Amino acid sequence: MGFLDIILGRSKPVKPDLDQLFAVPSAALTLEAGAGFAPTGLGSVCFASVEGGAFARIQDDVRGLLDADTPAGGVPVKFSQDGYGYTWLLAEHDPSDAAGLVNDLHAVNTLLQDGGFGPQLLCSLIGFKDDRDRPLALVYLYKRGTFYPFAPVPGGGERRDTPLELQMRGLLENDLRLEKDLSRWFPVWGAPGL
Repeated sequence: MGFLDIILGRSKPVKPDLDQLFAVPSAALTLEAGAGFAPTGLGSVCFASVEGGAFARIQDDVRGLLDADTPAGGVPVKFSQDGYGYTWLLAEHDPSDAAGLVNDLHAVNTLLQDGGFGPQLLCSLIGFKDDRDRPLALVYLYKRGTFYPFAPVPGGGERRDTPLELQMRGLLENDLRLEKDLSRWFPVWGAPGL
């Protein structure tokens, strides 16, 4: 970062650190013990789609990697597109296997990054629910290298439970690198895995 960047208030972007995802199993234990939120076994990766053969090959590689882990009769990895044109990859594991789910999400992110599609990666999401069936997601912002909790109100349309999100921030501050700028806690309405 140069002198002009300092004067103009520009900051150096945080280098993505995919290994931050490996802190999620520990955070899952904290969420379950401290707030009663258990993993659902669902996680997803969101990225901007790019046309072309190289990207299609990466998607095939991802399918091959994750489908190989799917037990016989299980549901393979699913790709979908949202209303904004972003592609979502949904992976599913046994809810007690948060580490396996994180390994799959990390592998997908790494394949995309190593394939030259790192700039298209937006976020990864890991789903949780409590005994009242309230959804909660830990969202990893790829370009920021940080997490934030996202808690949509069940059946409430596009409303979020901000007090719950702030409570989870306090609970998780020792487990995850949390996003300090609350304006970057973007809602991910209807995200696969929530």
